Amino acid sequence: MEPHKIVSREQWIAARKALLAREKEHTRERDRLSAARRALPWVKVDKSYVFDAPEGKRSLADLFDGRSQLLVYHFMLTPGSDHLCDGCSFISDHIDAARQHFEHNDLSFAAVSRAPLAQIIPVKKRMGWRFTWVSSFGNDFNFDYHVSFTPEQIARNDIDYNFGTTKYPHEDLPGASAFIKNEAGEVLHTYSCYARGGENLIGAYHFLDLAPKGRNEKSIMDWVRLHDEYDAAPTAPSCCHA
Repeated sequence: MEPHKIVSREQWIAARKALLAREKEHTRERDRLSAARRALPWVKVDKSYVFDAPEGKRSLADLFDGRSQLLVYHFMLTPGSDHLCDGCSFISDHIDAARQHFEHNDLSFAAVSRAPLAQIIPVKKRMGWRFTWVSSFGNDFNFDYHVSFTPEQIARNDIDYNFGTTKYPHEDLPGASAFIKNEAGEVLHTYSCYARGGENLIGAYHFLDLAPKGRNEKSIMDWVRLHDEYDAAPTAPSCCHA
């Protein structure tokens, strides 16, 4: 961290007020951006997706749990792989705390991974997560929402991740998708985000952004580990965000 200029309290107040003006404009622009996000057109989900859950088969509509809105987190967990994404886990550590509030404001949550349920359950138990986490193993959900790619697509470099703006040669990648259920019971897709779009779900970053050293990263999430691995964590960079 480079040395900072030390000033009087009066000088600091002047600098802080100048920054406050920028912060206020940023807040107003964020509000405008959020309004534009809500104003996006919707797409009816015509395909039937059936997921494997601990309690049995569940449709996409079932995941709403009686609410009208659903946020799906696409947790990258590849069938047969023992790799547990530290970035997805970082986001997932925030979900249960937020969920106890947003569920009371008409929003349900589910994580979806392509890995089979038998692979998901021990990870969920190890990490202590309580949110709904289902498997899309055997259906096209991950591929249709552009977070999973076939070996042939990877070989052709035909990866339309983040709407074709980001090329990651991985079979499974992270993201989030929002859905709404109308009065007729139809499910509609309203929004998806990928790569750094997921940072909106990371409360720890918002705390760090207020601190003097900020995120203190050389590359995105290079310090993040699974929450039960911090004591003996190696210094390896994280992946899957750009």
